Amino acid sequence: MSNAPSLAVRLFGTDEPVAPLRILRAGALTAELDTGNLRHIRYAGVEIVRAISFIVRDRNWGTYNPVISDLVVDERADGFTVTYKALALDDNQAFRYSARIEGSADGKLAFTAEGSAENAFLTNRTGFVVLHPIAGVSGHPVTIEHVDGSIVESRFPDIINPIQPMMELRALTHEAAPGLKVTCRMEGDTYEMEDQRNWTDASYKTYVRPLALPWPYTLPPEERIEQAVRLTVTGTLAAAASGATAGTVTLGERIGTAPPLGLGLDPTETADTIAQSDRLRRVGARVLVGYYDPSLGHDEATLAGIVEAARALDAEPWLEAVVQSVDGFAAEIAALGKTVAGLGSPFKTVLLSPLPDLKCTLPGSVWPPAPPPRDFFEVARRAFPNARIGGGMFSLFTEMNRKRPPVDLIDLVSFTTTAMLHAGDDISVTETLETLPSVALSASAIAGDKPYAVGPSAIGMRMNPYGEAPFANPKNIRQAINFNDPRQRGLLGAAWALGFFARFAAGGASTITLGGTTGAFGLVSVRHDWPQPYFDEAGGVFPAYHVLRGMARLTGLPLRAVTTPDTIEAIAAETGDGVELWLANRTGTEQSVALPGAPRDLFLLDADSFVAATRDPDAIDTLAKPFDNSTLVLTPYAVARLRLS
Repeated sequence: MSNAPSLAVRLFGTDEPVAPLRILRAGALTAELDTGNLRHIRYAGVEIVRAISFIVRDRNWGTYNPVISDLVVDERADGFTVTYKALALDDNQAFRYSARIEGSADGKLAFTAEGSAENAFLTNRTGFVVLHPIAGVSGHPVTIEHVDGSIVESRFPDIINPIQPMMELRALTHEAAPGLKVTCRMEGDTYEMEDQRNWTDASYKTYVRPLALPWPYTLPPEERIEQAVRLTVTGTLAAAASGATAGTVTLGERIGTAPPLGLGLDPTETADTIAQSDRLRRVGARVLVGYYDPSLGHDEATLAGIVEAARALDAEPWLEAVVQSVDGFAAEIAALGKTVAGLGSPFKTVLLSPLPDLKCTLPGSVWPPAPPPRDFFEVARRAFPNARIGGGMFSLFTEMNRKRPPVDLIDLVSFTTTAMLHAGDDISVTETLETLPSVALSASAIAGDKPYAVGPSAIGMRMNPYGEAPFANPKNIRQAINFNDPRQRGLLGAAWALGFFARFAAGGASTITLGGTTGAFGLVSVRHDWPQPYFDEAGGVFPAYHVLRGMARLTGLPLRAVTTPDTIEAIAAETGDGVELWLANRTGTEQSVALPGAPRDLFLLDADSFVAATRDPDAIDTLAKPFDNSTLVLTPYAVARLRLS
């Protein structure tokens, strides 16, 4: 008999402790203190800035988790002061800094930091990062003060901008709500902005040190960094800015039909996928997207394995094929086409990418040699005459936005996402769901009259276009750029998966491919090199298994618009006997919602049902119970399916 999992493992897949957030208050000004940085800075309840952080990154864009010491928090009626020292280090280098945060009831906040390296410190960025939220900000006016003192009136981007929308920055002023203006002044270096929605971060990021400068760069021990970010709030919040009725779920008009679900397949998981096919088949995925990269040793047997796994799951096999050769790309694609034809042409959809496109080329940099895009896809069309040809990026939406495929030569546009490129904490991961409508809108704009498909996507990263590889994470911790992220196995992963599918379904995706089968992004537990608390002993299926099974059942059904509180993810579909409504609490606090219609029954996936759900692949049916309440309480990261009359 296996031991019962801890609450942390049920929620997050890891027992790694998390320091609780501390709310700092100064009159109407509030901020959350999180590991020495600030998030959710609000004035009179209105979010004015999403976050201010002093960060230290390594040469692969990984973010250090600093060791905080000498933390002192002084809270007064008219203000607060926070001071601390911090150390960012690994086996090869260390950077020490001290920070001071001051907030006052008159709407002013200052975050200053100074520090230096203990030895030659290789970094891609060290210094302040400011995040502006997207809700109520996208497409809205902003006043820009440049480093030369010039003032320009502009707007935050609406469609996701592939390059820096604002550069040479000293200060930004925007209206956070009617009547409430916020000025953010950044000192100590030159700052510029990137549209972080490219990576599904729910923010516009203003960061220190322009990307046009060389990176990585070395901080010598004798060089001292001194930087500051200062916020000033002016004006009075208009009465009309007060929020609408809280905690209510309402159904709206039809918004299209639910797209088919896909699963991703890494060839290293083929044997386990076939062995676990009985459980995986029950998920009901219509598509299995198999990855093929000859540079990893993939060959004809790899292709045959993808097809065999897809047949075992009763899914249609799709091929994601990487083309290695630059000069000989035509011959390589033609040879691949012949090999696939020899297997009976099982792939009705073939997605192709040149190998150089798996790595990032930053704005302003020289693109590496790669096959000419139009020639590339013309050759692909001839090599796979009976297949749909897809183009885009196998890495992230960002890279597709920067290097767009020739849409007129392909049948669909495809891209993937991750929830943790820039930050690995729970709040940042779940907040990425907020930006998916913007990604969907921007992808549709790129695709034009062609469909777009998203995935394979997961919380974790399957490849790292900005460094050598994602992090192997043997300690099973939360961190950005994880390959095997623990939350894939927890309730948070299930809630995130529901939100991901729901938002892209509403955004018109033709196919939504989530995660994988048995690996780091999988749904069924098998043993791996990394620790999987509880599942290493008990086995079973992860909570996300039941969510994706539920989403697969919705395929082709009419979807209804759903309005919810900001903390709740939702999708609703019309069935033969009413409406099926799925809700997920994407926060770490309990949420209560008023329900629409008359519920008949409830399937609740939460900490209490976790063990039963992991043991029973049919829990979506066996754990359903009669339910007729007009309100529903969702504990942290709980997912509910309600059937309404």
